[in-house]
Amino acid sequence: MLPPVIPLFPLPSVVLFPNVFLPLHIFEPRYRAMVGDALGGDRIIGMVLLRPGHEANYEGRPPVFPIGCAGVITHSEPLNDGRFNIVLRGLERFRITGEDDGNAYRLAHVDSLPETLPEDHRTELRRHRHRLEALLAVAIERAGAEPRFPPAVPDEDLVNALAQYIELDPLERQALLERDGVLARCRALIDLLEMKTLTPRESWKGKLVH
Repeated sequence: MLPPVIPLFPLPSVVLFPNVFLPLHIFEPRYRAMVGDALGGDRIIGMVLLRPGHEANYEGRPPVFPIGCAGVITHSEPLNDGRFNIVLRGLERFRITGEDDGNAYRLAHVDSLPETLPEDHRTELRRHRHRLEALLAVAIERAGAEPRFPPAVPDEDLVNALAQYIELDPLERQALLERDGVLARCRALIDLLEMKTLTPRESWKGKLVH
């Protein structure tokens, strides 16, 4: 379970998924303070996607999507000028229920949205994995890369990693995060890949699990 209040890091194009790693460079003063406070506490930060049109109020508190994913700082590198390089590992989805206005950075009241995988869903997810790998191989080969699928990665982690790493529009990624469970996310990801592989796209980069 997440703490009831967590700091928010809103970005325009980044969506974090459970159990996936995300490197970040922290340079804005308010988010330097956020990372410093997190490192002195539970090391948890909530990643959320900014809604379209945020540019006009970016320095303030522009609207964000209500569902995000919290991550724990697993690595941190403080730089001489106060910036940080950090790595987050996705922990759990959450829903924002309110915000506090007293800090330079945003603090949100959240409800945890844990994802469980019933046994019947696990069996179906295993079947869908083969379809997902076949579709992804087509997309990557069109981009001129060699498809690689780490067999040791659990099915649910592979789905989440692909949802985060492959080339998608941020709103598509957010829609995947908001799916109710990994099986629904896998089905939606397959639908996206089927749609995208009908028309070759140079933007496929095939970033897979490292």
